[in-house]
Amino acid sequence: MNATLLPPPAFEESTTAGVAWYCLQAQPRHESIAARALRQRDEIEVFCPRIRFRRPRAGGQMWMTEALFPGYLFARFDLPSRHREIGHAHGLRGIVHFGGIHPSVPDAVIDQLRLSVGEEELTEVTSQPGPGDDVMLTGGALHGLEAVVTKYLPARDRIRVLLEFMGRQMEFELPARSALPSVHHPLRRFAG
Repeated sequence: MNATLLPPPAFEESTTAGVAWYCLQAQPRHESIAARALRQRDEIEVFCPRIRFRRPRAGGQMWMTEALFPGYLFARFDLPSRHREIGHAHGLRGIVHFGGIHPSVPDAVIDQLRLSVGEEELTEVTSQPGPGDDVMLTGGALHGLEAVVTKYLPARDRIRVLLEFMGRQMEFELPARSALPSVHHPLRRFAG
């Protein structure tokens, strides 16, 4: 599947032999399924970081676990010899590529991500967002939009956020539980 985003400078062009890390696009909400399927294959190292957080639900909050990079995971393998096998693995849409180039992810980037999520590939978000924090809004009509926290209102457990919407900046208040720390997709911030 062709990606429409430009590769960030952290990626390296790779079309030659050799084992390297690659970004894989999973089917919607199938990151863990794809990771499990790939881990059953020989000579493939898989990294699928996840995030655990509380999400408001009817009757209270519940813990949720989702992919840190929704729709994506990473695998280390030899591209020329495993391209077809990996590209059609269960739960995957394919290997991220731009035209005919499959960018590899430098080992240092994966190492840094691993340090931040630990051996279990899981990081837990338990603190409330504070002024200046980037957040992603959850639930309601604004679900998935990113905003910046301008103030935390502890007495009511609410936050005030600044959001750019239709070319205008708007500030409004919402329950603190309706915002998660923003996790930028590794490719999204380089898109034009």
